[in-house]
Amino acid sequence: MRTRLRAADIAAEAIGTFALTFVAAGAACTDAYTGGELGVAGLAISYGLALAALVTALGHVSGAHLNPAVTVAAWLTGSVGPAVALAYACAQVAGGLAAGGLLRAVFAADVWQDVALGAPQLGPGVTAGTGLLIEAVLAGIVVFVVLQVAADERAPRHVYGLAIGAALAACAYVGQPLAGGAMNPARAFGPALASGHLENWSVWWLGPIAGALAASVGHALVLGTGLAVAHSPSDVQEATPAAGALADGTGQPPPA
Repeated sequence: MRTRLRAADIAAEAIGTFALTFVAAGAACTDAYTGGELGVAGLAISYGLALAALVTALGHVSGAHLNPAVTVAAWLTGSVGPAVALAYACAQVAGGLAAGGLLRAVFAADVWQDVALGAPQLGPGVTAGTGLLIEAVLAGIVVFVVLQVAADERAPRHVYGLAIGAALAACAYVGQPLAGGAMNPARAFGPALASGHLENWSVWWLGPIAGALAASVGHALVLGTGLAVAHSPSDVQEATPAAGALADGTGQPPPA
């Protein structure tokens, strides 16, 4: 149960989000470099596998949110307090920005310009409103899976990384041609800022956050509990029994 912030938590969230963004956005750049050899399936699979590996590697450290939308859901369900949630989100955005900057240094301009360094973009004929709805629904599905398998103590611990990665890959496969399939504001913002493609930014910020809100409500309904927004460390300690799992990825109190 995360009741206080550690340097290791911030490092895990920043490094994990950096790696996730570098792989996801880098796959789009590699797809452009190879003339489309990866395709939508390749982009979705690389994104999902990266998340599965990182959740498994970092879940016991910080909870491996790696996504401001997941952190919002963790706050709403009482796993982390507001100060921890804000610090996590800042670390995640910093990781995404670092990945975007490094991708710009790695790939030639004539490669990354057409795909905006892997930043999500709306598909042909898809409006900003439709894109926001798509991101909200898909991010909501992913966050709901996160809450159910990582924040419910009844879920089997040994498979939750794979389950979360599979959910992300499936949703990315659906969303990538339509609205970029980011489902993660930090993963979207880093490459977007580095490439200068900030059009329709609200799609990839408001959409996933709205999805996190809906997922939190759905999670509470499934568990038969209400939302347990944490306002202070004592609130986190008194949250629902499942609240600790998103805090350190194990459902057990973290080391001091």
